[in-house]
Amino acid sequence: MVKNRLIASIIVKDGFIVQSINFRHPNVIGNAITAVDFFNTWSIDELIILDISRGDQGVEEFRRIIDRLSERCFVPLTVGGWVRDVEDIRALLAVGADKVAINTRAFDRPEFVTEAAEVFGSQCIVASIDARRTELGHEVFVDRGRRATGLAAPAWAARLQELGAGEIYLTSIDHDGARQGYDLELTRSVSDAVGIPVIAFGGAWTWQHFVDGIREGRADAVAAGNIFHFTEHSTKRAKEFMFKAGLNVREPMFYKIASPRRPRYDSKI
Repeated sequence: MVKNRLIASIIVKDGFIVQSINFRHPNVIGNAITAVDFFNTWSIDELIILDISRGDQGVEEFRRIIDRLSERCFVPLTVGGWVRDVEDIRALLAVGADKVAINTRAFDRPEFVTEAAEVFGSQCIVASIDARRTELGHEVFVDRGRRATGLAAPAWAARLQELGAGEIYLTSIDHDGARQGYDLELTRSVSDAVGIPVIAFGGAWTWQHFVDGIREGRADAVAAGNIFHFTEHSTKRAKEFMFKAGLNVREPMFYKIASPRRPRYDSKI
């Protein structure tokens, strides 16, 4: 049986980690390298790093950041932000990403998802969906939550699976940073619409929220950002809570890895 995963989501703007509240980013809260070192130690299963900088002028700098982070990262790494073509994916994989998240470009040019899956494999392609409640139900928004699409999240998720995506990263804009837990109705509806893994994101603030996201939301994995930055030893404690609640997670423990997966002994970090 596939394990349920606990994932840390790191939102980067202009090179710094920022807090996210309803897709507004009012506070710089840390350094990406420090965060990765922390998560390496405390039982996290995967990392997702998203660049939400307003313009694409910082793309090369973001890739340099990923290159430095990947040298220190002991767990699978998904990277997204300003992914527009196959060469962008290739560049992110070259600097250490294991998977790449696609959002706006998938809506503007759906065939891109298929092209990417054919070149790199579906397991490499994570379709990112941002949704908020409107008169349409849970409507998909793109361009960092600014542009409505007129699409319902479950239908769009099913379409992305058909196009070749191997995983869905599902964010509730309404719940983002609200500390009320995941939007379980949204998560359930998308999880039930697809046969690929769904990662729930947006709103987690207690360990019980992680359990609810998997049990009630039927997500395969749960992700969070803010709670991990503000709670001491949070990933290990969260994992212990999930394990004791009977979820099918890897038992929490310190990772004991002798060296980074991409060592560069001449690198200065």
